[in-house]
Amino acid sequence: CSSLAIGTTTGYRLFSLSSVEQLDQVHESNEIPDVYIVERLFSSSLVVVVSHAKPQQMNVYHFKKGTEICNYSYSSNILSIRLNRQRLVVCLEESIYIHNIKDMKLLKTILDTPPNTTGLCALSINHANSYLAYPGSATSGEIALYDGNTLKTACSIPAHDGPLAALAFNSTGSKLASASEKGTVIRVFSTPGGQKLYEFRRGMKRYVNISSLVFSMDSQFLCASSNTETVHIFKLEHLTDSRPEEPPTWSGYMGKMFQAATNYLPAQVSGMMSQDRAFATVRLNISGQRNICALSTIQKLPRLLVTTSDGHLYIYNLDPQDGGECVLIKNHSLLGSGKMEENKENDLQPPVPQSYAATVARQSTVPSTSTMPGYSEDGGALRGEVIPEHEFATGPVCLDDENEFPPVSI
Repeated sequence: CSSLAIGTTTGYRLFSLSSVEQLDQVHESNEIPDVYIVERLFSSSLVVVVSHAKPQQMNVYHFKKGTEICNYSYSSNILSIRLNRQRLVVCLEESIYIHNIKDMKLLKTILDTPPNTTGLCALSINHANSYLAYPGSATSGEIALYDGNTLKTACSIPAHDGPLAALAFNSTGSKLASASEKGTVIRVFSTPGGQKLYEFRRGMKRYVNISSLVFSMDSQFLCASSNTETVHIFKLEHLTDSRPEEPPTWSGYMGKMFQAATNYLPAQVSGMMSQDRAFATVRLNISGQRNICALSTIQKLPRLLVTTSDGHLYIYNLDPQDGGECVLIKNHSLLGSGKMEENKENDLQPPVPQSYAATVARQSTVPSTSTMPGYSEDGGALRGEVIPEHEFATGPVCLDDENEFPPVSI
């Protein structure tokens, strides 16, 4: 919610999201082309990069020092990477690797996961609750919930009828949201128990591909975006039975009649009627493009951020009391050359940190011929399969700006 990382055909860029009018570029690298994964560890200087040139290799950099911390190679293409202050998770199509982020050692390999062609997985950003969620089935909407700290399976959640399309934890790791490929219903479950807490209906008219599912930091709101032009924001609140008695009006009477009638309707019908609708919405100017959303507080006000695959960042105001249609207040271009156009008048723009070009020639980046076995769920070696041993700096990973980590609230 405080920074933005984008991969491009020429490299990657990191931005700070501290103001609406100003988009500050923190770092730019053109050393590795065709970057399709770039994950930054909160506001620290640790960044993980994967390129189409070497889609089976993960590179971990300290971008402010311009050094490579380590690199790891895998047996197939890397589809996604997730990280918190405790764990780094690498997702392949049919396996998941869990590393200890302090020294980058491989802790566990989850083998023979159901085919996961999109690399769908979610990791709690709260390292005290390092829960990992990934599809437990390729044909149904089952969620496999895994404890990244104890390295044991927590539970299995039958979330949807159809295959999963999106997963997201809240900031504390106590809630998990999910959507299926139909994209009509979004459900929220408790962790680690897997009880259903909320159910939201995104729409009934058409199936959509949900591309982004995200909680606000205070867990009061859940945002869902898709390949359509509409972004939905739902409010997580339970209606209690302790409300004051409504005056005897015709609408109140009909409401009670309707509520009573749902007890006699088939479960599917009554469930559909009791689902909450969107609290707030946004209608984008574009449709059919992949986008990523975030709910953040910028300059003390709640904002909705939408980044689209054509290289734009849209910032909207969100009314936390009344909801409704969110208002677009700023549109930034992310693909300008050099300094961003919005930054030309800003004399306080921080200098781009030193590139890590010198590290390319470092001996430690030479692929190693030594190997180490991965480990399966039962602790045994991978059936003869090995992964190249990673090259890592001596001692634990030391970030000179660890105080930039956000506080973890439980």
